[in-house]
Amino acid sequence: MEGQGATLSLSLAVAAALYGGAMIAPAAMAQDSSASGAQDDSMMEEVLVTGTRGRLMRAQSLKQDSTTIVEALTVDDIGQLPDTSIAESLARLTGLAGERRNGRTSGISVRGFREDYVGTTLNGRELLGIGDNRGVEFDLYPSEILSGALIYKSMESSLYVQGIGGVVDLRTTKPLEAASYLTTNLSYEQNGQSSANPDFDDNGYRLALGFSDRFADDTVGLAFAVTHTESPSQEEHFRGWGYPTVDPANAGDGVSLTGDETVVGGHDSFARSASLERTAATAVLQFEPSEKVTATFDALYIDFQEDEVFRGVEEGGAVWGTGDYTITGVENGFVTSGDIDGGFLSVIRNDAERTRGELTTFGANLEFRPNDNWVLGVDASYGETEKRITNIESYSGVGRAGLDTQGDPTVRSFQSGPDGTVYSGESVDLTDFNMIRLAGPQSWGGALAPVDAFAPNDVFPDIGPSQAQDGFVNEPIFDEDLTAIAFNGQRYFEGAFVDRLGFGLRYSDRSKSKDNDGFFLTAPTFPEDALIPEDVRAGATDLSFIGIPGVVAYDALALFDSGFYTLTDASALETGRLGDTYTVNEELLQFYTQLDFRHDFAAFGISGNAGVQVVNTDQQATGFSTQTGPDLFVQATPVEGGDDYTDVLPSFNLNFDFNNGHKVRLAASKTLSRPRMDDMRPNTTVSFNFNASNVAATDPAGGPWSGNAGNPALRPLEANNVDLAYEWYFADDGFLSVGFFYKDLLNWHRNGAFLADFSQFFIPGYHQATDDDGNIITPATFDGVVTFREDGLEGDVRGYEFQANVPFHIFHEALDGFGVALGVAIASGGLEDGGRVPGLSDENYQLTAFYEKAGFEIRVSGRRRTDFLTEARGLSLALTPLTDQGAELWDAQIAYDFGAGGFDRLSGLRVALQGQNLTNEVTTLTNDDTREVLQFQTFGATYLLRVNYQFR
Repeated sequence: MEGQGATLSLSLAVAAALYGGAMIAPAAMAQDSSASGAQDDSMMEEVLVTGTRGRLMRAQSLKQDSTTIVEALTVDDIGQLPDTSIAESLARLTGLAGERRNGRTSGISVRGFREDYVGTTLNGRELLGIGDNRGVEFDLYPSEILSGALIYKSMESSLYVQGIGGVVDLRTTKPLEAASYLTTNLSYEQNGQSSANPDFDDNGYRLALGFSDRFADDTVGLAFAVTHTESPSQEEHFRGWGYPTVDPANAGDGVSLTGDETVVGGHDSFARSASLERTAATAVLQFEPSEKVTATFDALYIDFQEDEVFRGVEEGGAVWGTGDYTITGVENGFVTSGDIDGGFLSVIRNDAERTRGELTTFGANLEFRPNDNWVLGVDASYGETEKRITNIESYSGVGRAGLDTQGDPTVRSFQSGPDGTVYSGESVDLTDFNMIRLAGPQSWGGALAPVDAFAPNDVFPDIGPSQAQDGFVNEPIFDEDLTAIAFNGQRYFEGAFVDRLGFGLRYSDRSKSKDNDGFFLTAPTFPEDALIPEDVRAGATDLSFIGIPGVVAYDALALFDSGFYTLTDASALETGRLGDTYTVNEELLQFYTQLDFRHDFAAFGISGNAGVQVVNTDQQATGFSTQTGPDLFVQATPVEGGDDYTDVLPSFNLNFDFNNGHKVRLAASKTLSRPRMDDMRPNTTVSFNFNASNVAATDPAGGPWSGNAGNPALRPLEANNVDLAYEWYFADDGFLSVGFFYKDLLNWHRNGAFLADFSQFFIPGYHQATDDDGNIITPATFDGVVTFREDGLEGDVRGYEFQANVPFHIFHEALDGFGVALGVAIASGGLEDGGRVPGLSDENYQLTAFYEKAGFEIRVSGRRRTDFLTEARGLSLALTPLTDQGAELWDAQIAYDFGAGGFDRLSGLRVALQGQNLTNEVTTLTNDDTREVLQFQTFGATYLLRVNYQFR
């Protein structure tokens, strides 16, 4: 076919840009590189098509020529991806789904598995995340520093990094295989939702510079890219405490109740404003002194800081408040409206968060080709990440709890629905700086009981440790490093059914630590209170989105940084601090061997590979066991644990090419995802519930004692995988595919539990409670349940994928320039205990429609996913499982390329206007009951004006 030659040439050019010098399947990359090197620039330019159509064509070519089932993302010119980060682009690929966090797409699920269960590499090397676990935050990677990505849906043994969901391999430019360029980018960003906080902007910008060239008779190549971003974001956020059951005896006489109704128990809602500053840089140096030797050195550096404020109000409601309430509306057992008659003193929250992170990674690859039959290589890399989150809670209100001068509680009415809860009635003006005091209006400082500095005195006999908490600081610190070295070899055979034998050996050493620091904050005026200092006042924050006019706004971070507050170390008072402080070390020794085969019969050709990878793991972890001691301070004992084991991972890929654009693919493999780091901690903690009902309970499951433990001996999550796909490539820029996949989950992690005797931890006079009659009661049982993570859970996931790229010129030449790309993924499955697989949506849809002609490009893209299990930060920034109800996101772009439009003097100049989240889609996080909204977030649309100029 005439078009197949162009497709092959395009494939070689793209493969060179994506694969050159990588560690994944090194022989394949060497072969692609040599093939592409034989082409001159004019041939590459003949097939180069820019814009959305060009990216789809090159991705199609990679997909068609691959021996595994893949998706691809390519860039025609550095800086011309239509997104602020690689996450947005990945989320448009079939079988992948994006997850928004703080308004930006950050997480990526592959075939229904969150990023914790997806392998991520950069130029073939394992990539560290900057988070709690192994998952990579894809929004940290600006599109300007990457040349594309390849997503492996089926595995092959030469992939050292694997994941049950798949593998995402991010790529940077390889200068000896890329056209020379110098490009600049400037973007202006504007939020469609105005800032509710007076000291934060709703606009930002991004600058980028990219360069690639060859020197010394094309034996030396240098490429680099650097970008700096200042990006704002806005958010309106309702966050419910939970949904307790109503007691009809205490619910007034508004409506008839059965006693099974649930109601929002309270909320802490806020208007969030943030500013992200991110600098990212990549550099690649290639040296090819002869046809036999290629050396590649590359580096990546990312530095970011995000400053955020969360200003709002925290209030108890029905059941969990301290006043009377009346229920006025109920639908199907869910309370839709009511009145809170007073008794809860509103806590004004001026919270702030500063996140600082840094990622650095270096790699060196040496490839030696002694003859036409052998390729030998060695690859070494080092990476490290650091992240510190400083999350400040600052409380204010109508006065310190316990003081006679404290003001009145708030009286409100409420209405609850699928968008959270909206309040009405404002009995107290929370925007009045002349009334609001900088002190905790609630007695939340019970953990400070053993601190002598807060003991009552003769002047304030009713003020003590319980009234001494005016805020809190959570400050977890994460550090991680990874060193790896790999040796690879490829032996080629001419004229044989097996055309290549590959083998390799890799050693890696990884360490991750978390220090879960925290501090109680007390204002210097304690035990009295005072007005908010004038030098930190910012105005008022608008909370009208939940029916509340607003609250005072002040700079809590400035107060903290100035040393205003008195700090009390929480690790001495809360068992969960050192109980969540740990270090995990992991050493892997991996060996693989793989046969690649190819043969042409009269009617069709076959290709594929078969291999096996053996992985030996030595994992060790250190941490602390914690409990409250007799002096009421935390007692911590160092603990450690681990395991040593070996996994065997076979893989097989078979492809039938019928030489007319039709292909059938079959793949089978066993894959694994390494355990979550926070599950591998060896720590154990002892907890006591001081509620009278729990203290009096005789059943250990409902008693006051409990414990929590990690498991440093956890084995990897494992799955057997089968893939079957049919693909029809009917044009250079058009194809259809239908695929089925099945994943048999052999080992998943679950919550285990056992009974333990806690009598050794009992402290007379402390471990007790007071009942409604004022009687002091001691624990009725000293047995309690200890929960931990364990192996052994099974399950399965199956799904269907449909994908199509349809250029309209196949219908009529007058429609040339129009096209559509769409993807559908339908999946089902779960765990044998009834649990959900994190990240699994039943339905995912992607659609891109575009028109490109004479320099103009118009694109509209949408994606939709149904609900899925995720996690969000809750109390003390701990990750808490929640259900995201899914979203439908639309964005659009109109661009003009002056060179393609015939303006030769302006060739290289491109201008684009883009809108993201055009329909202002919300994020809703719930319990299993979708009416019980725990978080309801709106972010507004984002508009970007982008100018790109490329010198050639």
